[in-house]
Amino acid sequence: MGSGRLRPVDLARAQGLSTQAIRNYEDAGILPPAERTPTGYRVYTPLHAAALRAFAALVPAHGHQTATAIMRAVNDNAVAAALALVDASHAQLLEDRMTLDLVDKALRDLTSPHLRGSPPMGAMFIGPLARQLRIRPATLRKWEQAGLITPDRDPETGYRVYTPDDVRDVHLAHQLRRGGYLLSQIAPLLAQVRTAGGLAPLEATLGDWRDRLTQRGRAMLAGAAELNSYLTHRE
Repeated sequence: MGSGRLRPVDLARAQGLSTQAIRNYEDAGILPPAERTPTGYRVYTPLHAAALRAFAALVPAHGHQTATAIMRAVNDNAVAAALALVDASHAQLLEDRMTLDLVDKALRDLTSPHLRGSPPMGAMFIGPLARQLRIRPATLRKWEQAGLITPDRDPETGYRVYTPDDVRDVHLAHQLRRGGYLLSQIAPLLAQVRTAGGLAPLEATLGDWRDRLTQRGRAMLAGAAELNSYLTHRE
């Protein structure tokens, strides 16, 4: 085709996609609307190629849903809204890094001999504990069913009573869930730490978590570069 004009297959091949995927991306607002030939065929330009590169770089950084929302906002000329989504992802990454540090500290506290006799929190019922974690009581019951924690029962009322050690372990489980771990992964980790009396069983897990956060941070840098390039193209 003429200079500056691209076919759907040209865009598709550049990213290893199908031509149908290119059409779907346009329909979803990820790509700006294409021009049409008199016979109805789509005609793309380097601007569309830049948009596709930006989206491809944003997905591993922010996830498909957020990356789609960012591109839609840019293509609707709502750049501030798009950048707010990017900012939110960066804020979440920072929060995840802080969560990892809290998990690391909590695990060290869990295995520290001088802390076992002095847990940081008192016994609690399920309602106050759920409110403290900003989760539903049903979530704590689900964790109990998964074997993460086994609270005592009040002999008179039958209500669940979480001992100080239970409260500590629930907080630890909550932090691990924030880190993306499944209940089926958390239960044996907690059991291993309690049994081993040390962090060795979790060192690989924490290291993998840190690596994933680092990879996401670098992906955000790459995504920001491609997004900025696309914004420049649009200007």
